[in-house]
Amino acid sequence: MPLSPRQRRQFLAEPHVGALSVVEKPDRAPLTVPIWYQYTPGGELWVRTAPGSRKARAIDTAGRFSLMVERTVPSVRYVSVAGPVVRTTPDSEELAYEMAARYLPADKVAGYLEFERTQLGEHVVIYLRPEHWLSADLGSV
Repeated sequence: MPLSPRQRRQFLAEPHVGALSVVEKPDRAPLTVPIWYQYTPGGELWVRTAPGSRKARAIDTAGRFSLMVERTVPSVRYVSVAGPVVRTTPDSEELAYEMAARYLPADKVAGYLEFERTQLGEHVVIYLRPEHWLSADLGSV
């Protein structure tokens, strides 16, 4: 059964690991990679990545991407959203903290941020405006 608009927005707002897909080359299947993301119901979805990464370059060229999130317990449920990139901005300490705190236990956030800063380097933030939605909850099947 498809989720209602309210249900799909709420599900997307939960901290799932997303599968980001973007057309990288016209003669190949889309590049699909796991990624942390942030979303507030009714707002824009955003991701952080290195500015020179394959996904950042592909998103810049395509001007859009899609993201699918799922769970398997207590029922199989997924939401997929696609849309245009509305802006790309430099990262900030606040956004880096917000994303890390969304996915990690509180006592691991500072260590992860230090690792990211010293080992992974610069990031940018890419914002998507959700335009197309697919969703289902197969719990009643």
